[in-house]
Amino acid sequence: MCRNIRTLHNFDPPASTDEVTAAALQYVRKISGTTKPSQANQAAFDRAVAEVAHITQHLLEDLVTTAPPKDREVEAQKARERARLRYG
Repeated sequence: MCRNIRTLHNFDPPASTDEVTAAALQYVRKISGTTKPSQANQAAFDRAVAEVAHITQHLLEDLVTTAPPKDREVEAQKARERARLRYG
């Protein structure tokens, strides 16, 4: 999985539209193999990002969990610690 795509489920507050769109953009970039599509492919690229974001939002709304919501700052600190250990 692309390292830039973060888990969006079960956070308080819930993932924003911007976070969902950013994850969709990273996904489409990864599978298309490009960060900046040509003009000929721009419309298809943008449509794919919009559709992935839309279905991702529905998925996040429909998922059910009994686990308590995660705190974004605590999770960010854990990620920083993992990066420090990995990269020094």
